[in-house]
Amino acid sequence: MIPESFIQELLARIDIVDVVERYVQLKKAGANYQACCPFHSEKSPSFTVSPSKQFYHCFGCGAHGSAISFVMQYAGLGFIEAVEDLANSLGMPVPREVGAHSQQKARQAPLTERMAQAARFYKDQLKASPVAIEYLKGRGLTGEIAARYGLGYAPDEWQGLQRVFDDYTSPALAECGLVIDNEQGRRYDRFRDRIMFPIQDQRGSVIGFGGRVLGAGEPKYLNSPETPLFHKGEELYGLPQARKEIQQQNMVLVVEGYMDVVGLAQSGVENVVATLGTAATGINIQRLIRLADRVVFCFDRDAAGERAAKRAMEVSLEYLVDGKSIEFLYMDGNQDPDEFVREHGKEAFLRQTLNAARLSDFLVRKLMQESNTHTAEGRARLVSEAKPLLQKISAPVLRVQITKEVAKYAQLSQAELEAQCGLKSLAWNRNAPPPQGRLRPAPNALERTLLMTVLRRPERAARLPLDLIAQDNAEGAALVAVADAIEHAALLSGNLGLLIEYFRGSAHEEIIATISGRIEEDAGDEGEQERVFIDTVERLHEQALHRQIEEMNAKARAGALSTEERQTLARLLSRKRA
Repeated sequence: MIPESFIQELLARIDIVDVVERYVQLKKAGANYQACCPFHSEKSPSFTVSPSKQFYHCFGCGAHGSAISFVMQYAGLGFIEAVEDLANSLGMPVPREVGAHSQQKARQAPLTERMAQAARFYKDQLKASPVAIEYLKGRGLTGEIAARYGLGYAPDEWQGLQRVFDDYTSPALAECGLVIDNEQGRRYDRFRDRIMFPIQDQRGSVIGFGGRVLGAGEPKYLNSPETPLFHKGEELYGLPQARKEIQQQNMVLVVEGYMDVVGLAQSGVENVVATLGTAATGINIQRLIRLADRVVFCFDRDAAGERAAKRAMEVSLEYLVDGKSIEFLYMDGNQDPDEFVREHGKEAFLRQTLNAARLSDFLVRKLMQESNTHTAEGRARLVSEAKPLLQKISAPVLRVQITKEVAKYAQLSQAELEAQCGLKSLAWNRNAPPPQGRLRPAPNALERTLLMTVLRRPERAARLPLDLIAQDNAEGAALVAVADAIEHAALLSGNLGLLIEYFRGSAHEEIIATISGRIEEDAGDEGEQERVFIDTVERLHEQALHRQIEEMNAKARAGALSTEERQTLARLLSRKRA
C-alpha cells in the first residue's frame, strides 16, 4: 500500500492544470481553465479545471476528481499505476507501507482467492453438465456470452465444493458464504443444482454469486449472503462488462435479474446491469447517475415490478441532478426484458426504451392514481402525499417543474403548493435579496448541506457540533469522517482533490465525490454559503432542543418528572420561546 502521507505530498506538489494539459488543450476562463470534455462529445466547453481547488469537473457529463482521478479516467490506469505515473513526472520515488487498509486487504485476500477458486470450479462443472448447457441454450445463450459473464453450474451435490477445497471445514468458506453450517454441525454447499452468476466488483474480482434453479423450485434465485467481500446494496451485477458500452451510449439500463442482463447482452444490448435481489439503493443511484446521463429502470409488469419501480423512484429523488434523466420502462404484455428481446429482437427492444416514462411523469402519475382530484378531500390528499416527495428532490430546476405539475392537479398556485410543502426553505434564489430570518432546510437535508459547506471551506469543520450530527445516513457519517480527517490529517489547504483521494476506497468515497461535483455546479457567493452554514448549525441545535422537550413532555404525561426535571423542562421551554 502507498502511504497516505505520500499521496498528500504528491497532490500538494503537483499542479492539476499541468497534468490535464498533457492530454487536453486548456484555455484560461477567469480563475479557472476550460476545455471541451475529454470524456464525452460536446461542441461547447463544459469541462473546467480549478487550480485553487486542484479539482476538475465537467458540467455536461459530471466527471470530476483530482489529478490522480483524471489520469485514471483518461489513461485507463489503476490507482497505483496513476500515482506512479504522476510521481515519476516529479521524480518522486513511490514508497510502500503496511497500513490498516492493506491489512484489511490482506484479510480479504484469502476470501477473494476462494471465491475465484469457486468460480473456476463452477465454470468447469458447467462444461461437464449437458443438462445445464441445454438450459442455457434454451434461453438463447451462446458459449461466448456464458464465458464473458463467467457463468457456471453448481452440481446437485451436498458437498460438491469439497472437490476443489481440501480444507472444506475451514471457517473461511462459511465467511465468504460458499457453505452453510446447520444446527447439527453439518456443513453443506449453499448453492446446489443452479446456474451460477459470478458477481464482480469494480476491479473484476468475484465477491459473490447468484444462483438460478434450472427448473421449478424455490427460491428461484439464491444470492450470496452479506460477507466481508459482498454488500449487495452497494453492487450492480454486470457492471464490469457493461461499463464501456454505458460510456459510449451515455445510457444505462437497469433490470431485475441476472438472466435479463445476459439475455440482453446476447442480443447486442450491452449497456445493462441489475440490482442484486433488493430494491435500488442510494449508493446504486449515485453510481448510476455518475455513469451516464440517462438511467432507465426496466421492470416486469407485475405487482413486484410496480413496487420496485416506486421504490427506485423514491430513492432517486435525493440524488437527482438537473441535466440527468431517470426513466421507468414496463415491457408490453407480461414478458420480462430477456423474453421480449428473444422474441422481438434488439431493435424492437430499443424502440421500447424510447417510450420509457421520465421520473417526473412517473411520480405525478403515481400521485394521481392514489388521489381523487375531483374532490377537495382528494386534492388535499394529493398535496399530503406529494409533500415528502417534493422535499426530497435534490435537482432544483426539476423540482420546480414537478411542483408546477402537481399544483395544477391540486388546483393551487405554485406559490401556494410550495408554501404548503415548505419548499421555499430548501434553497435561495441567488438573484433575489437574502431572505429575512434563518434558512430552514428539511431535516433530511441538514447533513448534506453541512457537508457541502465544509467541503467548500474545510476550516468550518472546527465549528461543527459533532455530537448533534446523525451518523445513520451517508451524509452525516461522511461529515464526521471529514471533520476527523481535517483535524488529524491537516487537510485544510482547500485542496478538494486531496480530500477526495484521502477517502478513496472508503465507505464515504461515493457521497464525498458526488457532493464535490455539485460544489462546482452550484458555486455561489461565499457570504451566502457562510449564512447557510450558520443557519444549518442552528437548525441542528433547534432539533436537539425539540427532541429533549418532547422526551421530557412524554415523561411528564406519565407523571414521572422529578422537581428538578420540571425546572429543567421550564428552562428548555423558555429557550425555545426565545
